[in-house]
Amino acid sequence: MKRNIAILGSTGSIGKQTLEIIKKNKKQFNVFLLSTNENIVEILKQVKVFRPKYIIITNKKKFEYLKKKEKKIKIFNNYDCFKKIFRKKIDYVMSSISGFEGLQPTIEIIKFTKLIAIANKESIICGWNLINYELKKNKTKFIPIDSEHFSIWSLCNNKFNQIDEIFITASGGPFLNTNKKILKSIKPKHAIKHPKWNMGKKISVDSATMVNKVFEIIEAKKIFNINIRKIKILSHPDSYVHAIVKFKNGLTKILIHDTDMKIPIFNSLFLNQTKSIFSHELNIKKLNNLNFKPISDKQFPSLKVIKLFSYNNNSLLETVLVSANDELVELFLNNKISFLGISEKLITILKLNEFKKLASKKPTNLAQIIQLNRYVRLKTRSLCVRSYDNV
Repeated sequence: MKRNIAILGSTGSIGKQTLEIIKKNKKQFNVFLLSTNENIVEILKQVKVFRPKYIIITNKKKFEYLKKKEKKIKIFNNYDCFKKIFRKKIDYVMSSISGFEGLQPTIEIIKFTKLIAIANKESIICGWNLINYELKKNKTKFIPIDSEHFSIWSLCNNKFNQIDEIFITASGGPFLNTNKKILKSIKPKHAIKHPKWNMGKKISVDSATMVNKVFEIIEAKKIFNINIRKIKILSHPDSYVHAIVKFKNGLTKILIHDTDMKIPIFNSLFLNQTKSIFSHELNIKKLNNLNFKPISDKQFPSLKVIKLFSYNNNSLLETVLVSANDELVELFLNNKISFLGISEKLITILKLNEFKKLASKKPTNLAQIIQLNRYVRLKTRSLCVRSYDNV
C-alpha cells in the first residue's frame, strides 16, 4: 500500500531532494500535497511528475496566475486549508520551508500526519514548546533532518535520557584559520564562499560567523532535553563525522555519512525498512585524519551567545536571537555593517534590557512569536543603520 506524503517547501533544496528519492521509489509513495511561495516554474515540473492532489502557492500574484492556468489540480493560497484537505492522517510530512514562514504550517500540520520530519531551524528554536505540545497531543512521531541532529537522534535510539555529552562537528566555514585582523575587512563575496558546501548566501554567512552552530546547540538542547553545557562544538573541516554522543554507560558513538542531505532524508522516509541508498566506501584516510579541534569564542565571537541560553526553559529570547541575526546578515550582505559587526551587534541586542527579560517568558502562541520577530527586525535595523549613518 502506498504511503501518502506531503512536502512543505517542495521547490527548495530539501524538498527537491526528498522528491528525487520518492521518484526512484514511486511504487511506495503517493504525493498528496506540495507547496511553494512563488517558484511556480519548479512546482509545475513537480506536478507533471508526481501529480499531487493539492498544491499551495503562498504568493498571491503567482497563485492567481497559476489558478487560471492549471484547472485540473486544487490550488490554495495559504496554509489555512489543512482542515479542508486532510480527512485523516497522512503517513509523512517533510517540513522544509525556510525561515519564519515555515513556523505556522509546521505547527498546524502536525495533527494531520503520523510522522513529521522537520528541516526548519526557526520552528525548533523559536517554537519548540508549541511543536512538542502538538506532537504529544496528536501522538505524531518527529525526526529532525539537520545532519547533526539526525545523527544524534540515530545514535540514541530514543534513549535521550542516557546522553552524557554531545559533540557537534563544524566545518569551520571559510575563515576557520583566518587572522582576526583580516576578518575586519571581510566582504560579503568572501563570506559566501564556503569551502565544502554550495549553500545560499544567508546560511553561508551563518556558517562563516558560526551562528549556525549556536542555532544547532540550542536545537539539540530542546530536542534532546539536555543541559546546554553538555553540548560542545568540534571543528572538523572534512565534514565526515556529523555527531559524537557520549553515553552515561561509558560508551561513546560517532556517526559518519557522506556530505549528502539525501542520507538523513532517505532514512526518515524508510524508517525501520530495509532499503539501500548509494554511498561511497568508508574513507579510511579521513578516519585516520579526523583532525578534531575545540572551537573558542575568541576565534568566533558569536559563540559567546551560547552562555545567554544556559537556562532550561523555552523562551522568547530564542526568537530575538533568530530575528536579530536574520536582519544583521541582511545588513551585512548589503554592506551596511561589517562582518565582525554581525556577532558584536547580535550580542549587544540580546543584552538589551527589553529583550534580556524575555529569557523568562515562554512562547504561548504562534502570533506572539511572529509579532516579536517583526519588532526585533525593525529594532535591529533601526539601531544598526542609525549607527552606520553616524560613522
